[in-house]
Amino acid sequence: MKYSVVIVDDHLLIAKAISSIVDGFENYNVLYEVENGSILNKKFKIRENIPDIILLDISMPIMDGFETALWLKENYPEILVMALSVQDNDESLLKMVKNGAKGYLHKNVHPEELKMALDKLTTKGIYFPDWATSKFLLNLTGESKLLKKNMLFQISDREREFLSYVCTEMTYKEIAEKMICSPRTIEGYRDALFEKLDVHTRVGLALFAIKNNIYKIT
Repeated sequence: MKYSVVIVDDHLLIAKAISSIVDGFENYNVLYEVENGSILNKKFKIRENIPDIILLDISMPIMDGFETALWLKENYPEILVMALSVQDNDESLLKMVKNGAKGYLHKNVHPEELKMALDKLTTKGIYFPDWATSKFLLNLTGESKLLKKNMLFQISDREREFLSYVCTEMTYKEIAEKMICSPRTIEGYRDALFEKLDVHTRVGLALFAIKNNIYKIT
């Protein structure tokens, strides 16, 4: 299966370079490049211009990456958004994830890592490198003990079991088979935990599980 990709970056040479690299990957095809979210919005008026994946720069004029990610989250949640930026500060990373990004990479990564990130994104639904995960964990240390205790109290045994599997590389379908239930039931656990824990992605669930010893890294 070929996944369609769109590059959103205001630096034309960088956008073209990324486009050329991605087009060289076997399972990916770049539809076009645009300079910002406003132009992307207009392109989306034609259905054929809507891709499977968007590689999204953060710092852009008119409509930046934060605004564009939020707009995509609200209107096209099925699109996999990967932030591709020179920024690696906590605020940018966390804001992009909050606004719906399913992945985050430096622009200076090796093409092999970009290929791996795209593969993970399409098969697992998320991809964050180790440095990004570390920032998530550091950010979570600011939570109060009382708040974490209340969260843990609200989680059922089956939801705990689900959380432990979320930290693995199993797909949601594979988790359903492991827990001997339907994929719809798994979606129910996921959505309930999204609301209880106030997170919006699988990586958010996984980080909560690791931090609270529901899943222990060996």
